[in-house]
Amino acid sequence: MAKDGDGFSEASARPHFHGHRQRLKQRFRDSGPEALADYEMLELVLFRTIPRRDTKPIAKALIARFGSFAEVLTAPAARLAEVEGIGEATITDLKVVQAASERILRGQVRNKQLLTSWSEVIEYCRGTMAFSEREEFRILFLDKKNALIADELQQSGTVDHTPVYPREIVKRALEVSATAIILVHNHPSGDPTPSRADIQMTKQIVEIAKSLGIAVHDHIIVARNGHTSFRGLQLI
Repeated sequence: MAKDGDGFSEASARPHFHGHRQRLKQRFRDSGPEALADYEMLELVLFRTIPRRDTKPIAKALIARFGSFAEVLTAPAARLAEVEGIGEATITDLKVVQAASERILRGQVRNKQLLTSWSEVIEYCRGTMAFSEREEFRILFLDKKNALIADELQQSGTVDHTPVYPREIVKRALEVSATAIILVHNHPSGDPTPSRADIQMTKQIVEIAKSLGIAVHDHIIVARNGHTSFRGLQLI
């Protein structure tokens, strides 16, 4: 058995969690991500930047603090840093995974007729906004074939309010030559039910857009606990 310079064998020096890491990776390869709990998926990410510690307690602490794998990835860097064992390199890795997943979702809706790919639109909106701790207002700009021209985050506000300017939204639609738009915003509270202010603001945008030949196909509210479609509720 090989020994290092201090006379310790490789087996005795090997961390006790080494076998766990190998088994978890093998289970991922054999059975896929659906076979793993959220904290185990997090462990796979943490293995890269935390090579010399047992990552299971850290992963479980992250889930306990934020709630789910998705909520860990979207948590602000400052809050992630509050968890013991999480440093700058690990936060960067988590944010890289978040950015990669958002880019994949964006790629799935690009150049498609969005009205015939509605489930992918909802998945993209939830993936990019549902777990944010601040209200955000996003607009999907569509061409005459209802294909995506641009996807822009217009405003980011507080935990329960985002300033929205209907005339600026329509002005931007004209600038990118959009003939239709889909409005999207999130409710950090977790409840996707539209407020009275949401309904009033949407009606203002619909009226202004209609006068300039721009259709508002829908206003989608996403949250941790689901989503709401204004068109589905017959509010548009």
